[in-house]
Order: sequence, then C-alpha cells, then structure tokens
Amino acid sequence: METETLGLAREIDFSVLALFWRATFTVKIVMLILVAASFWSWSIIFQKLLVFRAARTESTRFDRAFWSGEPLDRLYEEVGNQPSGASERIFVAGMTEWRRSHRDDGGMIAGAQQRIDRSMDVAIAKQNERLNSGLTFLATVGSTAPFIGLFGTVWGIKNAFEQIAIAQSTNLAVVAPGIAEALVATGLGLLAAIPAVIFYNKLSSDSDRIAAEYESFADEFATILSRQLDS
Repeated sequence: METETLGLAREIDFSVLALFWRATFTVKIVMLILVAASFWSWSIIFQKLLVFRAARTESTRFDRAFWSGEPLDRLYEEVGNQPSGASERIFVAGMTEWRRSHRDDGGMIAGAQQRIDRSMDVAIAKQNERLNSGLTFLATVGSTAPFIGLFGTVWGIKNAFEQIAIAQSTNLAVVAPGIAEALVATGLGLLAAIPAVIFYNKLSSDSDRIAAEYESFADEFATILSRQLDS
C-alpha cells in the first residue's frame, strides 16, 4: 500500500506552473496579485536606482560649477529657464526670487531673505516628492505580501482538507498536491515582500541622504545671498 501511494505521488507534477493550474480560483487570484506586485516592485526598484544615480551625478556636477568661482548671475544665465537637475532647480528658484526682490532703484524689497528661503524650500519639497514617489508601494508590498500569501495558503489548505473528506483518504497522493499548492502562495508572498523591504530601506536611506544634500546646498546658497543683502 505504501509503495502504491509513493508511486502515485511520483506521477504528480509538482512544478510551480502545474501547481498554479491545479489551484482553486481564489488561490490563483492571490498568486497573480503577488506576481504582479513583485514585477511592479522590481520596476520601481530599478527606476529609482537609475533616478538616484542621476541625481547624485547631477548634484556633483552642479556643485563643481557653483563653487568654481564663476559669478552667480552668469551661472544663472547659463542654467536658463529650463534647469536639467534638482540642484539647478533649487538654484534657479533662489536666484529668480533674488532678482525679483530688486527694486528699480537698485534697492531690495523688504523680506527678500524669507521669500528666497521659501522659494528654495518649495523647490526642495518638489524634488523630495519626486525622489520618494513609488517608495510607498514598496513599503505596502513589504508589509502586506506575506499576509496575502498566507491567505492563499489558508484557503488552499481548506480546500485540501475538503478533498481529503471527499476522498475519505489521507494518503500522500491525496494530501500532497493540495498542501503544495497552498504553500506556493506563501512562497510567492515572501518572494515579493523580501526584496521590497530590503530595497525600501536602502532607497529611503538614499533619498534622505540626497535630500540632506539639497538642504545643505540651499543653506549655503542662502548664506551667500544673505551676506550680499547685508552688504
């Protein structure tokens, strides 16, 4: 009897694709959701890695130009009205407000420093929003995917016990397929959640570091303008 049961078990296809097709409709939906979430997470991860790399490169390049000793007015004219990077946008925001704060007689309109700071803060906030876009999805996948997979597993095991009751048998050939199908859902949940959590932490840290560089640049730029205002 045991030999016959093992023989039947060997004849069952336990590949992931076969387990998917044998799963119930509910478990299939869970699996598809988790696979889609995993692909979407990876697309966000690769996109963010490229964005952050470009942001660091642009920031380094603009810092060299900013601290090269070139007059700020000339640098502003070179950057123009279409800045290509975040640092340039922050610089343009500050310089634009600086020029608008000059009166026709050459004096400064009262409250210029506060308006310049506010303009750069708004520019920084927009860049931070761009850096952090998509990270919420990674956090959501990392926290919910295991539970979604667990739901699929519980539902699959429920159906496996129903099959046991219908067949009135607990041999391996009856139990194994249902249990295997159920556990695939948990595996897919972990497969989606683990990279999402790892890269969410990394990308959040990178985003905070880049945002801190923007804040530092804005403070240094504001200090330079403040000295010119005082003089």
